[in-house]
Amino acid sequence: MSSPTRPRGVPGQTGQTPVRVAVVDATSVPAARVLWALRRWRSTTPGAERPIGIAAVPDTTKGVQWRTADPATPGVLAALGDVDVLVWVAAETDLEAALQRRPTSRRESLLCTAQTLVTAAAAAGVSRLVVVTSAMVYGAEAGNPVPLPEDHPLGAARDGGVVGDLLAVEDVMSEARRVHPQLGITVVRPAALVGLGIDTVVTRHFEAPRLLTVKGAEPTWQFCHVDDLATAVVVAATQDLGPAITVAAEGYLAQDRVEKISGMRRIQLSQATALGTAARLHRFGVLPAPASELAFAMYPWVVEPAVLRAAGWRPAYDNETCLGVLLDAIRGRRALAGRRVAPKDAALGAASAAVALVGTAAVLRRARRP
Repeated sequence: MSSPTRPRGVPGQTGQTPVRVAVVDATSVPAARVLWALRRWRSTTPGAERPIGIAAVPDTTKGVQWRTADPATPGVLAALGDVDVLVWVAAETDLEAALQRRPTSRRESLLCTAQTLVTAAAAAGVSRLVVVTSAMVYGAEAGNPVPLPEDHPLGAARDGGVVGDLLAVEDVMSEARRVHPQLGITVVRPAALVGLGIDTVVTRHFEAPRLLTVKGAEPTWQFCHVDDLATAVVVAATQDLGPAITVAAEGYLAQDRVEKISGMRRIQLSQATALGTAARLHRFGVLPAPASELAFAMYPWVVEPAVLRAAGWRPAYDNETCLGVLLDAIRGRRALAGRRVAPKDAALGAASAAVALVGTAAVLRRARRP
């Protein structure tokens, strides 16, 4: 490890020592793609240093300086002595693993990591902390503007779901800006992530036998390929983009277009039926996720990455391509009665489970009619 007294690079300024970027929990799918993007950036940036991967069990990826540390423990401080920018992907992209934990335990662990990283980064003299959450924190509502501005209030439900977890992380970052003004903090909020190994409430929605729609509302679908997230994080790590930015493919897909591309048919229910059924299933323990997450399959939460665009970033993947990537990744998977029909049985997120249980029942009732 380099000496902690090494002159620090200052992201966004010229004539400084090149920025050294570290990624914690670096073996997760999105973090690994961030390291990939950092390696590409280094290959085109004279004097750029190797990215640092920090994990409890390091990988062997070439071109990365690996350090062993658990980001949820104070021991991570020793791995940050020469780091200029620290990157952490807080967004949950392994829903199967997340749903195997009690919601309270999952949130406590996530917040412990958030607080530990803030404290360690400030103590080590890190210049900036880049934290990836999700555009879901804005909430999905019928009256949302399309697109949502990046400074739009965070309106998602503060409940026991994975989106509630991310709102709690954002609260930690807001408080950290007050307590540690010398530590720049940029929160990156991607649209619905897609890519190999990405498993979320949104990707599970497409594993159900029908796509849920609500009477009187037409959902808008916007995606973000994990590689576009990775390149956006590099921009956020090497430039001062402010407290919060969004990242997504340009524009959005209407429900009709999604159905045409996917070949899936819709099930249309009333809002009361959809949300009421999901709430009851959650209360009875059938659904591990709260009914509030169903809103993300019903109402708009489209974003416009204006800050990134102004910085010169452009997505490599459009929404249609992203949807194709999602459909390829889940090919062969189907969900019935709230569970995957697969060797590894895992409960669905609220959106998919409500579609599977309510939608399938509706299809069967129609089939029985003379």
